Amino acid sequence: MQDLVEHLSILLAEKGWKIVAAESCTGGLLAAAITHRPGSSQIFERGFVTYSNEAKMECLGVSAETLEKYGAVSDQTAEEMALGALKHSKADLAISITGIAGPDGGSHNKPVGLVYFGYALKGGSSGSLHENYRGNREQIRGKAAAMALKSMISVLETET
Repeated sequence: MQDLVEHLSILLAEKGWKIVAAESCTGGLLAAAITHRPGSSQIFERGFVTYSNEAKMECLGVSAETLEKYGAVSDQTAEEMALGALKHSKADLAISITGIAGPDGGSHNKPVGLVYFGYALKGGSSGSLHENYRGNREQIRGKAAAMALKSMISVLETET
C-alpha cells in the first residue's frame, strides 16, 4: 500500500494539492497509511472518521434524506461524504469510503464486502464507484483503503 501512497503523494505534490479523507468502514486506515509517509503534511489536509450516520450528517453534511432513502452504504452517501469533506476542509481533492466490513451487518442487497468510494475535486467533478470484496474484516478494510488510493491516482491522472 505504501507504493500507492508514494505515487499519490507525488501526483498531489506536483500540483501543490492536498487531500482530505472521509472514512467510515476503514476507521482511519486510509489516513493512517497516508500519514505514515514522511512529509505527508505537504499533501494531507485532514481526515474525518464518520462511523455513525449522525457523524456523517454532523461532520460532513450528508443529508438525512439520503441516508434514509439509500442507506449509509450507497453511491449517494459516498459522494455526499466526499463533497462534505471537501467543503469542511481546505483540501483540493476528497475521497470517501463507506461499506460493510463484516463479519456482521450484511444483507442480500448489501452483502459483507460491499464498499462505496466517493470523490470530489475542488471546483470540479465528483462521483462514486463501488467494489465487492471477499475476505475477513481486516482484509476487506485493507483492500478498501488500497482501492481508495488507486481511485485517487486515477482521478488525478485522468481528470486534471
